[in-house]
Amino acid sequence: MDQSKILKFYKSQGSVTLKDSNKKKITLLNPSKWSKEMGTDWIYLLFDLFQIRTIATQFSEVTLDLVEYASKPTIYHTAPNFLAEKGPVENDLIKFALIRAPEWESLLFKISQPVLAKLDSDKDIDFSLDIFFPLYSTNLKEIFLGPEGEIKILKN
Repeated sequence: MDQSKILKFYKSQGSVTLKDSNKKKITLLNPSKWSKEMGTDWIYLLFDLFQIRTIATQFSEVTLDLVEYASKPTIYHTAPNFLAEKGPVENDLIKFALIRAPEWESLLFKISQPVLAKLDSDKDIDFSLDIFFPLYSTNLKEIFLGPEGEIKILKN
């Protein structure tokens, strides 16, 4: 993955559409560029646990541990904080994923802010990659996280 070219494109355009090694498309979007017309099926991608505070309401320590030590790719559904309420909220919840795959984590680190991602994007491809995007895993889980420590498995 040529991260420098992808990063430069993303910074200049505000978004980039990538095709992973399984021919699946994903669009990465600067959250400030999102509009209601784009729909609500977007996921915040995070590279660091502390970024959760920028998009979600506060969690208990146990809930944070669940996110930090998850062994499989997971999409979390939770209540947004006041900043994320201006983004893609569906049924009063946002979705986020903590990305641990080294190449993707490194790209997100270089972007240095939460990024919105749309899976199975219909946009034209800007870059093709020879690596797999973790949220296309067959082991993907979806979990609801409540601010009071509630946890509910939505998709196992």
